[in-house]
Amino acid sequence: MGGGLVFAVHPVNVATVAWISEQKNTLSMFFYAVAILLYLRFDETTRWRWYGLSLAAFLLALLSKTAAVMLPVALLGCVWWRHRGLRVRDILYSVPFFGLSLVLGLATVWYQRHQVLRGGTVQLGGFASRLAMAGRAPWFYLSRALLPVDLTVIYPKWEIDPSRWISYAPGMILIGCLLVLWWKRRVWGRPLLFGLGYFLVTLFPVLGFFDQAFYSSTLVADHWQYFSIVGVIALVVGAGASMCRRLGERGRNWGMAVSVVVLLALGTATWRRSLVYANEETLWRDNLAKNPNAWMAHSNLGVELEESGKLSEAEEHYEESLRINPQPETHCSLGNVFLQEGRLEEAIGEYQQALRIKPDYAMAYYNLGVILERTGRAQDAIVQYEQALRINPNHAETHSSLGNVLLQEGRLDEAIGEYQQALRIKPDYAPAHNNLGKALLASGKVSEAMGHFELALRLEPDSATAHSNLGGILQRLGKLPEAVAQYEQALRIKPDYADAHYNLGVALEQAGRVQEAISHYEQALRIKPDFVQARNALARARAVQ
Repeated sequence: MGGGLVFAVHPVNVATVAWISEQKNTLSMFFYAVAILLYLRFDETTRWRWYGLSLAAFLLALLSKTAAVMLPVALLGCVWWRHRGLRVRDILYSVPFFGLSLVLGLATVWYQRHQVLRGGTVQLGGFASRLAMAGRAPWFYLSRALLPVDLTVIYPKWEIDPSRWISYAPGMILIGCLLVLWWKRRVWGRPLLFGLGYFLVTLFPVLGFFDQAFYSSTLVADHWQYFSIVGVIALVVGAGASMCRRLGERGRNWGMAVSVVVLLALGTATWRRSLVYANEETLWRDNLAKNPNAWMAHSNLGVELEESGKLSEAEEHYEESLRINPQPETHCSLGNVFLQEGRLEEAIGEYQQALRIKPDYAMAYYNLGVILERTGRAQDAIVQYEQALRINPNHAETHSSLGNVLLQEGRLDEAIGEYQQALRIKPDYAPAHNNLGKALLASGKVSEAMGHFELALRLEPDSATAHSNLGGILQRLGKLPEAVAQYEQALRIKPDYADAHYNLGVALEQAGRVQEAISHYEQALRIKPDFVQARNALARARAVQ
């Protein structure tokens, strides 16, 4: 029970519990613990239902997160502890567990290599460098488990020189400790061997032998020892309980006092650490305070600041991230900031730089297309969008954007095809429904167009464009009151929507409300002074008046 309380309030575990992207860790741990308890029940009773349930729980743990992959070795360790050795049948019973670990473990390795890393590798050096890292990492995790201070998300990345023997010293010391514990396994070494052995075994997948994308930023992470820390906690709590029992009644009182102090200290540290996870900005600012050279923290903070409208500060962090470690994604992010600030040439430069680093970066081609479309270079934009789709044909936004340019060029059938492809990929993509409605309307398919505008509004009720487009169809059908209502709703959502003012003016003029129409034509021209149609309509309405 004491170990469970310490695990529950340990600050290292905040990285798993408070960070929503790591909630899969907590789910996997639940099934992982259930699998162990059920297997130990099977070991006691030899009833196969407990074995089957344990195997099923293990499968669920793996499907939640393959961090549970070392559970078969942990089960053998539990049986070894209970029976002071392993029997042949224990090995045979573990085979199905090892089979599940092998299959899903290899699937994870394949996914990391081919989907996350796109066939590349993380630059950790050769086998010697990885071996040196594997010897050093457990000491880092052990230090954080015993003294959880200065916790962060991205720790400073170690520089490992495989040509120096000192790089292997941590691993050699670790092996030496294990050999001593094995030698003394029949006496005092047995609990230490079991606890530390569990700790090391469950850390094995994150010791550097298997590539993970996160290694590009840091070689260690708090959430990677969520399963492993159990071994250290069990050892420390068990040692404390043993000492208290030896001291008798006085030891029990001292034990209670120390336990309360430790739990309060850990709980306070956990509470303070959890405040850092209040939002992305607090998280990455805390990270940069502890590790100013964390390029990913700069980049992630830049994303958060950009979304908050703090473009100049976002630009600073993107540039600092690029200074430390140029990444194509960060170049694109900086380009997006320049695009929002109207610095189009600089934005184009950033996207092109991203493509120099990563020539098959679909989002850079897409962003270039957006700029070229915005500056009226429709044919060049089409080329960029098509290149993006050759690399990633399943990006709905690119299909929709390509459809927009094709629609502007009068290539209606091609535009309709792109919008339909976007909706096959992403059926609830409201802008594609809206744009498809516009293309169908231009093709004379009024009823189909109305259906897509209505669906766009169901998906995105605050879309001013969809309200305005639906108003256009209603106006064409002669339903002027309904059309006026849609235009007015569009303007409630977006008061500076020049096209909606113009369209509303036309509808009001048709309804005989000329003075109101003039007001909206004037408003459209105040927002968009070069709006020729609004200027002509205003002149006509004044003449009529």
